[in-house]
Amino acid sequence: MTKIKYYFCLLTIIAFVGCLPQEEALLKVKPKNSDEIAQNKTPMEISIIGGGCFWCTEAVFEKIKGIRDVVSGYAGGEVLNPTYKQICTGTTGHAEVIKITFDPSIISFSEILNLFGECHDPTTLNRQGADVGTQYRSTIMYLSDEQKNLAIEWKNRLSQKLEDPVVTEIVAAPIFYPAEDYHQDYYKKNPNQGYCSFVIRPKLKKLNLE
Repeated sequence: MTKIKYYFCLLTIIAFVGCLPQEEALLKVKPKNSDEIAQNKTPMEISIIGGGCFWCTEAVFEKIKGIRDVVSGYAGGEVLNPTYKQICTGTTGHAEVIKITFDPSIISFSEILNLFGECHDPTTLNRQGADVGTQYRSTIMYLSDEQKNLAIEWKNRLSQKLEDPVVTEIVAAPIFYPAEDYHQDYYKKNPNQGYCSFVIRPKLKKLNLE
């Protein structure tokens, strides 16, 4: 009985010791790519710009790499919770704008401004093509001092490049009101609608976005 007990205890100890490295290994296990995930959590940034009908600017920026979300809306007026019908009168003070959520590690605010300058005419006051009224004004609504300074630099640089002066207003971001649901993703939902066919699509082709 003594030898049996001896061998039994010896086998138990060997088995226990053999399990230790496996348990230690389990304690050291990390989620897959946890370090990369932590490093790639870049905070998103927001910009608010207006360049005429928001159907146009929304369609352009939704196709740009690094843009996470684009919401059409109204900003810059005094009427609370304005409707599209009110906006169209040109008396509320609001502009048709888009709120862009973007990844600054992929696209910078300066790059957004450069594209903004290409996708509309910043030299026409309160007008973009056939769309006339203060609601169609060219505007940059900054959310930080950095955005303000970059917008001023962009405006000065573009004014030197173009024959006509840039009339884009640069103002602190006011309250942003999302437009009605049927305005969101308008070009995606209505590619064959008249305005989309004759105004938006040619603009996208000119910018090599379609």
